[in-house]
Amino acid sequence: MKEQLPVTSPLLPPLEEFIPYLERIWTNRRLTNNGPFHQQLETELASYLGVEHLSLFANGTLALVTALQALRISGEVITTPYTFAATAHSLLWNGIKPVFVDIDPLTCNLDPDRIEEAITPATTAILPVHCYGIPCDVERIERIADTYGLKVIYDAAHAFGVRRNEHSILRHGDLSILSFHATKVFNTFEGGAIVCPDAKIKQRIDYLKNFGFADEVTVVAPGINGKMNEVSAAMGLLQLKHIDSALNARAAIHQRYQQAFQNIPTLRMQQPPPGLVWNHAYCPLFILPEHPINRDVLYERLKANNIHARRYFYPLISSFPMYRGLQSAAGRLLPNANRLAEQVLCLPIYPALDSTGQERVIDIVLDSAR
Repeated sequence: MKEQLPVTSPLLPPLEEFIPYLERIWTNRRLTNNGPFHQQLETELASYLGVEHLSLFANGTLALVTALQALRISGEVITTPYTFAATAHSLLWNGIKPVFVDIDPLTCNLDPDRIEEAITPATTAILPVHCYGIPCDVERIERIADTYGLKVIYDAAHAFGVRRNEHSILRHGDLSILSFHATKVFNTFEGGAIVCPDAKIKQRIDYLKNFGFADEVTVVAPGINGKMNEVSAAMGLLQLKHIDSALNARAAIHQRYQQAFQNIPTLRMQQPPPGLVWNHAYCPLFILPEHPINRDVLYERLKANNIHARRYFYPLISSFPMYRGLQSAAGRLLPNANRLAEQVLCLPIYPALDSTGQERVIDIVLDSAR
């Protein structure tokens, strides 16, 4: 059996580089509660990402749940069915009704025309996703939000380090949420963050992620325990030293796939727009209906060769039992999302994927086109 190739593998810097961080934690005995590594990582991440303020969390899902609380969102929120479950689950955990709208067939992001059609008097916010790290149409979404008085929270779990025209995509919207899960381009084992536009909203978020405590005796909100611990924060600081080389490696792998498949008209890969510095968080390949075999057959062929691609995002969130009864979950309203969910296959991409592994993937995909 050949070596297993997962769809992704966590970036792990040399272990000997992590030991000094652990020694400092053991020496000062600060494990959590806004310790020195936590404070340092917030500062260094904000600088690296080109944002004003950032609040670290234990994971991205808690960050999403808390962001909705911080902006006091209620009623209905327009979002995408083509994403990971946490996006919509965060709404249910806050007692908010998700309203699904269709996606653009090329970017896989929310279609602004469908957003405007779905607005009702109960709509309070829009929760788009920068799918695969490709930015949403942030200008049109902003105009819609301004016209109707809506908040915008971006699920930017895929968008670490993404810049457009030299500016961070994380600066758009009222808040942006990051995930630092082990599967992401930048990881802290588990972790996440909320990107904030000003110090005032960051202060409210910091209260909410620490049970609502403002000081030892004053509780100002019904908060949650969302704090990142010191070991995860230390991991993040070390990751920052290696992240640029990791992103370059991902870009090279994506380019190799692109070159291999560019002349096959029955396969389509994502094309980043001009002026985008992309993080290559995922490598989605769309197997079109004209291809000799369908997506699921190709998925099984790769799996039989110990290559574990993933169908991100299939099935759609709107088909899950807790959502499929919603009027907005009807398949006829989501034709693009349903079609792409049947075509997509995310190929292995991670810094440690060597040329031999890449060729194994390429050979099987090319063979499927014959």
